Amino acid sequence: MSASQIHPSAVIEDGAQIGEGCIIGPFCHIGPDVVLHPRVELKSHVVVTGRTRVGSDTVIFPFAVIGEIPQDLKFKGEASELIIGERNRIREHVTMNTGTEGGGGLTKVGDDGLFMAGCHVAHDVIVGDRVIVVNNAALAGHCVIEDDVIIGGLSGVHQWVRIGRGAIIGAVTMVTNDVIPYGLVQAPRGKLDGLNLVGLKRRGVDRADITALRAAFQMLAQGEGSFQERARRLGDETSSDYVREIVSFILGDSDRSFLTPG
Repeated sequence: MSASQIHPSAVIEDGAQIGEGCIIGPFCHIGPDVVLHPRVELKSHVVVTGRTRVGSDTVIFPFAVIGEIPQDLKFKGEASELIIGERNRIREHVTMNTGTEGGGGLTKVGDDGLFMAGCHVAHDVIVGDRVIVVNNAALAGHCVIEDDVIIGGLSGVHQWVRIGRGAIIGAVTMVTNDVIPYGLVQAPRGKLDGLNLVGLKRRGVDRADITALRAAFQMLAQGEGSFQERARRLGDETSSDYVREIVSFILGDSDRSFLTPG
């Protein structure tokens, strides 16, 4: 702690572990079970509590509340955790809660995320790497948000929903069912309107894979049989790893149904 910069107005409870090079700004409150890894910065008026670990080089902005108990009436005070990865940017008024016994006792956030002002990460949510959650969006309990997902402002994701890697959710959208990897979802009651082609091109995905993904989407939209039957047939026919990823996601375990192409 001696190598860190700690404002005299900050309250750091006994037991908290503060890594080398951390910056703790004015009027921050850090609970006794908190671990801040090296070079974490709390700007000011930040609360970090509960059994919470914050990865190195993460910056948390004023009035964020990180690691408070779940907003779940079934929570009875059982031991649970919040683990936040490295190099995240957690902006003003963001809330992230610890897990519950019913969800494995863990809320987990990956690396290199951007959580814009006012967004919420509920209990037992699992967030991947390089995820962007835009202002005032909310992730309900037990959601799984895979890598490279973007969730638009003022959007809500229903509990237990999975959003596959590289998908994008438009602003002011309610997502009530699983979203396939690289999907594009928009409209007030979320509809799967296509693929996140802009995101694929920005990541340098090969043109042949993008063509295969577009053909796969058309087959999922218009092929014969149920959605899962189309996915199984697609898995037997494709040579694209990106398409296989979509097939694996569709055939994997889920507590929700899927948003399907119109």
